[in-house]
Amino acid sequence: MKQYLDFLQHILDEGEAKDDRTNTGTISTFGYQMRFDLQAGFPLLTTKKVYLKAVIYELLWFISGDTNIKYLVDRDVRIWNEWPYQKYAKSSAFQGETQDEFVLKIKSDAEFAKQWGDLGPVYGHQWRNFASEDGRVDQLADVIEQIKTNPNSRRLIISSWQAADISKMALPPCHLLFQFYVNNKKLSCGLYQRSGDAFLGVPFNIASYALLTMMIAKVCDLEPGEFVHTIGDAHIYSDHLDQVKLQLSRIPRELPKMIIKRDVKSIDDFRFEDFELQDYNPYPAIKAKVAV
Repeated sequence: MKQYLDFLQHILDEGEAKDDRTNTGTISTFGYQMRFDLQAGFPLLTTKKVYLKAVIYELLWFISGDTNIKYLVDRDVRIWNEWPYQKYAKSSAFQGETQDEFVLKIKSDAEFAKQWGDLGPVYGHQWRNFASEDGRVDQLADVIEQIKTNPNSRRLIISSWQAADISKMALPPCHLLFQFYVNNKKLSCGLYQRSGDAFLGVPFNIASYALLTMMIAKVCDLEPGEFVHTIGDAHIYSDHLDQVKLQLSRIPRELPKMIIKRDVKSIDDFRFEDFELQDYNPYPAIKAKVAV
C-alpha cells in the first residue's frame, strides 16, 4: 500500500520531535489523510505481515459491545493485555505476577477476569450503549437502520468519544468518530483518529475499519466503496525508527482479497469463520514494542 508508505515518509520528512504521555518520545505531525478504494483489494499491509486474526476478533468484540479482555484472551489475542495489567500491578491485590501470569488468571478465573479484565466503557460500549438523557443509544444498530432506510442522510455517524466517560476508560479512544456515505449503491466510511501510532497501530486501524465497512455493506445489500482515514496527531515512536526504515525499503505487493463467505443479514451474526483472506503474500512481520 503506497498510501501507507507515503504516510510514514511524510512523518519522517515533516515531523518534529515531541514528548508524549508514555515518555517514549515521537516524531509527530498533525493532520494527514489516506484514501483506500475497497474495490481494488483489501487494504492489509504487504510490506509486513499483519496479524489479521487479532483484527477480526477485536472487531467482533467491539460489535458485541463487550469491554472485558477475557473474550480476546480466550482466543489468544493479546493486543489489549497491557492496560488492565498495568492497573492490576498498581493495586493492593497485586502479588508480583508477570503479565503472562496475569493473562492466565484472566483465562482460567472468571471472577478474576470480571474484576480485573474490564477496560471501562471503551469502544464497544460506546458503539452499542452510548449514554443519553433518554437512556442508552445503540449507535451501530441505529446507523445501519438509517443506511437501509435513509441512505442520503449526512448523519450516519458513530462516536466513541463520550466526554463524561473518558476518566473511566483504560485508554481514551484513538479512533473516535466515523461516518458512512452511500452513493451509487456503494458504502464508504470516513474515520477521524485523534492519535495514530503510525507503525504499530495505524495498519491495524486501516484493516479494521475497511472490514467493518465491508460487513455493514453486506448487511445493507451494498458494495464497499472507499475507506477515508484522517489522523490528527500522526506519530512514529522513537524506538520504531529502525523498523519504519526497514518497512520503507520494501516494495509493496498486490493487495489480497477479503471474502465474506456467508450471506449474513445482521451485524450481530458475523462469526470469525465468515471471513477468508485470499492471495495474501506479505513480507515477514517486523516486531516492535507497544508504548503504554
